[in-house]
Amino acid sequence: MALIVQKYGGTSMGSPERIGAVAERVGRARAEGHQVVVVVSAMSGETDRLIKLARSVNPQPPVREMDVLLATGEQASIALLAMALAGRGVPARSFTGGQVHILTDSAHSKARILDIDDRRLRASLSAGEVAVVAGFQGVDQDGSITTLGRGGSDTTAVALAAALKADECQIYTDVDGVYTTDPRVEPRARRLDRITFEEMLEMASLGAKVLQIRSVEFAGKYKVPLRVLSSFVDGPGTLITLEDHGVEDPLISGIAFNRDEAQITVAGIPDRPGVASAIFGPIAKANIEIDVIVQSIGQDGLTTMSFTVHRNDYPAAMALLAGVAAELGARSVGGDDQIAKISLVGVGMRSHAGVAAAMFDALAAEGINIRMISTSEIKISVIVDEKYVELAVRTLHEAFSLAGAGV
Repeated sequence: MALIVQKYGGTSMGSPERIGAVAERVGRARAEGHQVVVVVSAMSGETDRLIKLARSVNPQPPVREMDVLLATGEQASIALLAMALAGRGVPARSFTGGQVHILTDSAHSKARILDIDDRRLRASLSAGEVAVVAGFQGVDQDGSITTLGRGGSDTTAVALAAALKADECQIYTDVDGVYTTDPRVEPRARRLDRITFEEMLEMASLGAKVLQIRSVEFAGKYKVPLRVLSSFVDGPGTLITLEDHGVEDPLISGIAFNRDEAQITVAGIPDRPGVASAIFGPIAKANIEIDVIVQSIGQDGLTTMSFTVHRNDYPAAMALLAGVAAELGARSVGGDDQIAKISLVGVGMRSHAGVAAAMFDALAAEGINIRMISTSEIKISVIVDEKYVELAVRTLHEAFSLAGAGV
């Protein structure tokens, strides 16, 4: 008998029929002898509906009250699923984040989990019940309801799995696992049987939307075996786990891409200490995140700084840098919000040379120009014109034989 934590997202809980299908799946797991804790999100569209409702009464609602409101979406889901389970003869008890006592800090709308008291859940499991827990929410030291931010139900599930020392945390979603790349871009993309926490974290941070980054970080930190499965079709899914040193690592596990990038270039800056701080300090104070940075120094004692930001932050960053550049005596500030980042990810890069060269050769053969390059131990990212994204992904998928049975 295993202790399993299952998480179902809003799409899985999108209608009474789908809630019934979730109850059937949970019931099968329990019939197999497993103890089951289920974490659910609000029904699809419910969070957006509540946000719209809040803004109809106050265009800038207080964040504390928004948390109180948004938490009701998950509260409805847990009650409905517990009812569906009971109707199928499966004993179940629903718990809000506060009832489980998922303790968080007081950063409303983006709270972080500090501690979990697992006693009520263990008592429920010992009584033979399925414990149905509201994802996305907790309470702070004062007892105020908090929410963990969009996608926070994944984090709730992994945190509960860690606290309960579960045998596996299963994330049910609308895809049947983690693929070598987005199948909508490359139809020959292949589902991976397994991937390391490190690789999944890179892919999630680079644009893959299968899992929330915080949940992968949490799973890696507490060594919680994580499996991505489909709510709609049966299958083994993809296991996300520790690196298996007993098996030869594949060279490349996947290709991630992100269209939400914009590039800014500050040219002709005097090359002296403090210049980088003068540029990036105001950007940081404006809460704008920087991604790739490239600096080049000319023979004339001037330097050029290029970097990328999220496309939504591009107008604000450009406006901010206009004044900074003038103060520094820079020659110009330019930018382009029609770019994208494409990344190869694989732990096998640690022990193989020539991956970057093969990547650059493949892109060059298709006439795709590389604007910027960023690397880490298990990742190579390039910035290209957005119009080349799909061609570049398909080209690299072919070049590294990711569609085959092995790599």
